[in-house]
Amino acid sequence: MNILHPPNWPRPRGYSNGISAKGRIVVTGGIVGWDENENFVKQDIAGQAAQAFKNIVLILAEGGAKPENIVRMTWYITDKIGYINSQKLIGESYRKNFGKHFPAMAVVEVASLMEKEAKLEIEVMAIVEE
Repeated sequence: MNILHPPNWPRPRGYSNGISAKGRIVVTGGIVGWDENENFVKQDIAGQAAQAFKNIVLILAEGGAKPENIVRMTWYITDKIGYINSQKLIGESYRKNFGKHFPAMAVVEVASLMEKEAKLEIEVMAIVEE
């Protein structure tokens, strides 16, 4: 896996501009912050993000992937200000689950998500070298 960083660009914080990799692809659907019984234990975005990260790690493991294999994440959030105000807590949970691996990412604010209580939904693509 190679981080793609054009010369003279400022180093991004918490994500990569691009990644190239070769191998077997493992993807998730849109993962929300509920538990294994589809209950939202936390109502805030930081708490839901922490649960979503745990869910992503479990799903990736089923496909033989680890957090360091993630090449892309797309986040859908319902509250940009809430997300910005919770970035420190979200970052702590992120590093606890994924370490200091920062794939290419996009964060998109949306009006709502399919699950009424969901504050965010995250899609992940991982590539496992064979």
